[in-house]
Amino acid sequence: MAVAGWTGRARQAVTSLGYTTRRSHSAVKSQYDAVIIGGGHNGLVAAAYLQKGGLKTAVLERRHVLGGAAVSEEIIPGYHFSRCSYLLSLLRPHINRDLELTKHGLKVYMRDPHAFTPMLEEGVGGAPPRALLLGGDLAMNQREISKFSEKDAKAFPEFVTHLEKLAGAIHPLLDAPPVDIPGIMGGSLTKRLVALKTLIPMVKCGMKLGNNIPDFYEIITAPIMKILNRWFESEPLRATLATDAVIGAMTSPSNPGSGYVLLHHVMGELEKEKGAWGYVEGGMGGVSKAIASSARSLGADVFTEQNVQQVLVGADGSARGVVLQDGTEVHSKVVLSNATPYLTFKHLAPQGSLSPEFLKAVDQIDYTSPVTKINVAVDRLPNFLAAPTPDGKAGPHHQCSIHLNCESVELLETAYKDSLDGRPSSRPMLEMTIPSVLDSTLAPSGCHVVSLFTQFTPYHLQGGRDWTDQDREAYADSVFGWVEQYAPGFTSSIVGKDILTPPDLERIFGLTGGNIFHGSMSLDQLYLARPLPSFSDYRSPIRGLYLCGSGSHPGGGVMGSSGWNAAQTVMADLRRG
Repeated sequence: MAVAGWTGRARQAVTSLGYTTRRSHSAVKSQYDAVIIGGGHNGLVAAAYLQKGGLKTAVLERRHVLGGAAVSEEIIPGYHFSRCSYLLSLLRPHINRDLELTKHGLKVYMRDPHAFTPMLEEGVGGAPPRALLLGGDLAMNQREISKFSEKDAKAFPEFVTHLEKLAGAIHPLLDAPPVDIPGIMGGSLTKRLVALKTLIPMVKCGMKLGNNIPDFYEIITAPIMKILNRWFESEPLRATLATDAVIGAMTSPSNPGSGYVLLHHVMGELEKEKGAWGYVEGGMGGVSKAIASSARSLGADVFTEQNVQQVLVGADGSARGVVLQDGTEVHSKVVLSNATPYLTFKHLAPQGSLSPEFLKAVDQIDYTSPVTKINVAVDRLPNFLAAPTPDGKAGPHHQCSIHLNCESVELLETAYKDSLDGRPSSRPMLEMTIPSVLDSTLAPSGCHVVSLFTQFTPYHLQGGRDWTDQDREAYADSVFGWVEQYAPGFTSSIVGKDILTPPDLERIFGLTGGNIFHGSMSLDQLYLARPLPSFSDYRSPIRGLYLCGSGSHPGGGVMGSSGWNAAQTVMADLRRG
């Protein structure tokens, strides 16, 4: 990781906005009902529900700060960043209600408008270059789209309604484990009847879809461009929509399965507004802080700086707790891992407790990541040629997800193809957000924090070599150079930066391969096959060891469903004995 503008003293000033639980506050007990490895948001959700269900629960987080990828850190003195995850939408409403997260400090700033795609072109007759601005006002959206295509402007409302119907149908599947195929096919009559209940969410999904089942099948299997080309003709609109089909995924809009990635990103809701995304006050660590506060209020113990080295497995082959880095044993009835499946089964679980066939299957899970996250501190707002604000005040477009190098699908395709050769994209796809426009707690007065979610960058560079600081700096300079094209003066406004390539995301946050979803969201790694076929129900081959992170169903995003579903599975198993 390369950070500019730091002194040694400044490095020591890095904080986590008070989201830390130091060891000295309380001691880890030797016995719990449930131990959770990792204090990411899913682990914290699981802890809250297990504790609420009467199980004495402990969360053990390796880092000095809670949240996993949903974390806030003061990387540059005075500037507080959502260092990894940076927007909220997918958090399940029932989790928000059950855990009373608003009461525990969660505050969200809604964004409207929400998407801004400026063009790199010469303005006509002295006018600024064109841009596409989209938000919650349908009439405004149609006016904006009509700058590029009247036909697309007319089609857009129907497309939004269609997409919302498909996305809404998934909700029953999010809040339940996948269908228990082995249970339905075998076992006693009682077990079969219990297993048949797992079909209910699938039936609800089908009923919600109705005649749209063929459309749903198409969008989860097809390249997103097959669908977008049917609806629209204008490049800026198609490309803007296509970014949500590839963001976080090593894929192109022309690859099968990219349609599901888009659906995954639009299926959330915020403050009862479908598909909306917002900024959490204080950064994304505010979500984790609120969940942790709720879990603690219920009686859970939550610790940072407690590095779990291995899962304890008893003579009967069942998980019996964990061993910490210092050799301390913490015993429990069950263990839940918020780590990726790869870390859980290849590093934390005793290898002798797992079959060679299972470990070989774990090795085949795809963790390819295209993402380099660059956090930037600036002393003034970017001034975009397509929407100039010379007085330095924020315009509506500054609160959006700002899509740069995204005005045509060809640009996205070229950026993807660059990375296949082990080269960072020469014209990368950039999603810029400036949360400090709405949340003044993040930066000094007049200054701002900028998040640049960039792709496509490979894990290894050409020849299989590792990233060096020089490579990081060169890539960041390329990114800043492209931002400069759209917003002249951006480079000179930079106070400091934090560059996180895929290996950095892996090393710091435990994201195997740098994959933000704990594993690719491809069709072969979803639902009944997440993380592996026959192990999609949060249980593992080791009795009493469960997965509760995004590597399990329903996958990535700050959703909480994996933690919720895992907790329900654990409690059901303990009731049955």
